[in-house]
Amino acid sequence: MTNNEQPQSQELWGMLISFFTHYSYFLSSMNKLPANPPSWRNDTVLPLPMEVNANAWAVDAACSGNPGPMEYQCIDLQTGSQVFHYGPLHGTNNIGEFLAIVHALALMEQRGITDKVIYSDSVNAQLWVQKKQCKTKLERNAQTEQLYQIIARGENWLRTHNITTPILKWETKKWGEIPADFGRKG
Repeated sequence: MTNNEQPQSQELWGMLISFFTHYSYFLSSMNKLPANPPSWRNDTVLPLPMEVNANAWAVDAACSGNPGPMEYQCIDLQTGSQVFHYGPLHGTNNIGEFLAIVHALALMEQRGITDKVIYSDSVNAQLWVQKKQCKTKLERNAQTEQLYQIIARGENWLRTHNITTPILKWETKKWGEIPADFGRKG
C-alpha cells in the first residue's frame, strides 16, 4: 500500500465504523418500539401521558463521566423513531443537552417543520438556548477543541435565527423518563 492509498482506506474505515454504529442504534431503537400503539391515544405509537403533545420531538444526552464520552439523540414522539444521533465526543451532559436542542431546531428549520414542539428534560440547556450561549465550564484543550467548535457553530446559529419553536420542559417526575433517554441510569 502506498502512502497515497492509506488516507483513502482510513476514510473508508471511518465511514464503515460510522455506518455500523448508526445502524446498531437504529436496530436497538426499533426493538424499543411497542408492538401495538396504546389504546388511549391514536396520535402516537408511544405510551405517552395524555398531557404530552405527541406532535413533538424529544431530545436527550448521555455522558459516561463528567466530562467523558457524550452523545445525544432526538426521538419523534408520533412514530417513536430516532430523528438523529450524534457522538460520542468528549464533553459533558449539559453540553449534549444544549446541542441536542440546537440540532433539533436547525433540522426543523431545514426541513420546514413549523408545527412541532421540542421536549427536553434539561432546564440548564433550555436556559442556555434562550440566552443563545452555552455556559459550560468544561476546560478548552486539545481533547475538547472539536466540541468547542461545534458549540460555537450552535451559538452562532442561535444568534442568526429567529426561534419560534416551543421548547417545553419534560416533566420526568410526572411522566417518567423522556423517550429520548439512553436508559443508562442505574
